[in-house]
Amino acid sequence: MAGFPKHWDFDEVYDSFDRGCGDFIIDLRGVMMELPAGAVLMIASRDAGAPIEIPAWCRLTGHQLLDAQPPFFLLRKRAET
Repeated sequence: MAGFPKHWDFDEVYDSFDRGCGDFIIDLRGVMMELPAGAVLMIASRDAGAPIEIPAWCRLTGHQLLDAQPPFFLLRKRAET
């Protein structure tokens, strides 16, 4: 995938292609469930709402938004509880 910040370190990539935020967030939940605690996920989302939706989703779920350079976002999965 071209164009993401080269200094980012991540364990997995999720490219939402052109999915809208509603479907994208549902898919993202499933992707995060598959990752171990503390894993870093790089997301590519071209949806216009992603810069608002992804940080809000992180606040609600406890995952950490490490960086955002739309259309790319870097998240760390929360510790298991």
